[in-house]
Amino acid sequence: MASYRKLIVWQKSMDLVEMIYTLVNYLPKEEIYGLSSQMRRAAVSIPSNIAEGHGRQTEKEFYRFLCISQGSKAELETQLEVCLRLNYLKQDQVQTALALCDEVGKMIYSLMNKFVE
Repeated sequence: MASYRKLIVWQKSMDLVEMIYTLVNYLPKEEIYGLSSQMRRAAVSIPSNIAEGHGRQTEKEFYRFLCISQGSKAELETQLEVCLRLNYLKQDQVQTALALCDEVGKMIYSLMNKFVE
């Protein structure tokens, strides 16, 4: 594949970044340098690692960066759960973001399996 931008998983993970950047605006101001910053970094890490792994141009490296993307996705899911437990975000906001995280995670996993076959 010529460009990572053509990967649907990269496109969906970019959608997730946009969603998270919108959601963190609802967090309390005291979380600007804490939870909201961590959530933005974790979200951006997902498509960034997909792109970097693709750019390495070896299957082994791509697989490794896909693993890192999965880790960032899990980190983001945990942070969303924290927001829910602390009543920073509403259930429907968190559920929508978690659903997109789940979709992206399945796509990453599917892509990873292509290297294992």
